Amino acid sequence: MKPYISIVIPVYNESKNLKQLFDRLTTTLDKIGKTYEIIFTNDGSKDNSGEILEGFYKLRPEQIRIIDFSRNFGQHMAVMAGFELSKGDIIVTLDSDLQNPPEEIPKLLALAEKGHDLVSGIRLHERKDNWFRRNISILVNKVRALITNINMTDHGCMLRAYSRNVIDLMIASNETTIFIPALAYTYATNPTEIKVDHEARATGVSKYKLYDLIRLNFDLMTGYSLVPLQVFTIMGLSIAFLSIIFVIFLFIRRIIV
Repeated sequence: MKPYISIVIPVYNESKNLKQLFDRLTTTLDKIGKTYEIIFTNDGSKDNSGEILEGFYKLRPEQIRIIDFSRNFGQHMAVMAGFELSKGDIIVTLDSDLQNPPEEIPKLLALAEKGHDLVSGIRLHERKDNWFRRNISILVNKVRALITNINMTDHGCMLRAYSRNVIDLMIASNETTIFIPALAYTYATNPTEIKVDHEARATGVSKYKLYDLIRLNFDLMTGYSLVPLQVFTIMGLSIAFLSIIFVIFLFIRRIIV
């Protein structure tokens, strides 16, 4: 039977969180009462995450689907692989570290069923990241919004719901270096946002480092705005102009002296 809901979850070394995630997620989805599938992308995990996922498949073979990467390709490639495998009318992305409570999914589905083709979560209420990570994220959000004009309050929140049409358009775009929420935003015709709970990490540490955050936003700003190109062009022309002036100055000085 074709699933109505597809849940896409990238997994990287999250063996300690997976059991609780699976229990809470399946309980939530069972209560909704609609057909669903859960797609786990094992993004080259070095712990026993893969074995745990295989156990989930044995428990619910009709609902669990697993993609197993040979090495770590990164969160966005893992999510896109899940999108390509998904069959649902509404596709929801979720982190595997339990910072996105699965119990919040019905709130997103309710808005998606009202015609919103992109529903983005906002973690600003009671966000449980540390002070540095939280404020760096807020600063980056503001700079990104200023440069790209992409109006997303919290681009780092993984809890999002997409329509089938938006997913199909993203897949057809064949983008390789992508920031999924921004790409979805360009295709969505009726996006919206909703505040969602944000829990402290159950176990382990974040796999998303400061370097990843900076690189991701650099790709976003260069990929969705001409401002960085214009800035570097102006800088280059200014340096070239000043160099010419300096050469002329040296030439005149040499003649006079």
